[in-house]
Amino acid sequence: MDIPVKNINETDTICAISTPHGTGGVAMIRISGTDAMRVVAKIWKGADVEGMKSHTAHLGQILDAHGEVMDDVVATVFRAPNSFTGENVVELSCHGSLWIQQQILGLLVDAGCRLAKPGEFTQRAFLNGRLDLSQAEAVADLISSSSRASHRIAMNQMKGAFSRSLNSLRDELLHFVSLIELELDFSEEDVTFANRNELVALADKIYSSISVLAKSYHSGNAIKNGVPVAIVGATNAGKSTLLNALLHEDRAIVSEIQGTTRDVIEDTIQFDGILFRFIDTAGIRNSSDKIEQMGIERTFAKIKMSDIVLWVIDATAGADELAEFSARLLPCCDTQKLIAVINKTDIASPHEAECFVSRNLPKAEVISISAHDAGDVARLQQVISKAAE
Repeated sequence: MDIPVKNINETDTICAISTPHGTGGVAMIRISGTDAMRVVAKIWKGADVEGMKSHTAHLGQILDAHGEVMDDVVATVFRAPNSFTGENVVELSCHGSLWIQQQILGLLVDAGCRLAKPGEFTQRAFLNGRLDLSQAEAVADLISSSSRASHRIAMNQMKGAFSRSLNSLRDELLHFVSLIELELDFSEEDVTFANRNELVALADKIYSSISVLAKSYHSGNAIKNGVPVAIVGATNAGKSTLLNALLHEDRAIVSEIQGTTRDVIEDTIQFDGILFRFIDTAGIRNSSDKIEQMGIERTFAKIKMSDIVLWVIDATAGADELAEFSARLLPCCDTQKLIAVINKTDIASPHEAECFVSRNLPKAEVISISAHDAGDVARLQQVISKAAE
């Protein structure tokens, strides 16, 4: 049935399906507004909805326009201001048929509701003081959290951790400003209101707090969108094979022909509760092919945007080749954590490559693997997880 959309008014009683779209065992329809109980009572058969106590659930039936039973449902009542939105709220848990959901929505609209706009329940929670702005933003992050780390950040923000940090910073800034203003106002009166050392200490504390907040954006963004990990190396070092092994699927084309990967390939996977965004890049070499050159340029751009760089080294490579490659790679790795992955240990000894890395890249993590060995790939995952901490 077609559901009419009424003129939007912020004080209207609103309704919407709150469970994901589709057919399932149970669906939940939320109604919020001053008249939430009265509206539900018009289509309800069971205990008196308007007389129900807050935070109680009741079994009843939804009746259609002809008084026939549409579905058996459970109504959970939350009275203002002790609800998510701060208004009267009723949540109807019905069977998950798409048809049943749409019919109940239509009945609610006919009874006096209007369909909620996207995010309107959270908007009302914010407008009614149930959530501050950062908590309201965290609702979407919590819903879309795809790893343990992103869930933890969203939950902390929902509980007000970020708001408390900002409020504390605001108080410190106001205190600092007030002391400075007093000093300026009475500078000619030979009156001292603040010890200079205390002012410097307070300024240092404020600077430190701002620095922590600024750095938290980068780490939070990485956790939310995936810690960026660039897979780089010479052509045919096994970069695409390694990407496929990490993702457990044939995401990149693997070939013995040099320069197969000419563009950037990205995909995400989670392990150890952390979401990683792996970036397979074009093999770095001297090439006259313009398209391949463009791919190599993108490789260096992705290195600079990454938190972790996996330098995939062919175990059969000689010292001269490794020296030439490292000379091009290292200037791009200013702040990134570098992991030297010596590959193809199933066909060659990694000893020479290990010695080269230990002599020339003492800060790099070194691991020798065969990308075809599941156990070796699992060890590499542990190294990557540790680097992301």
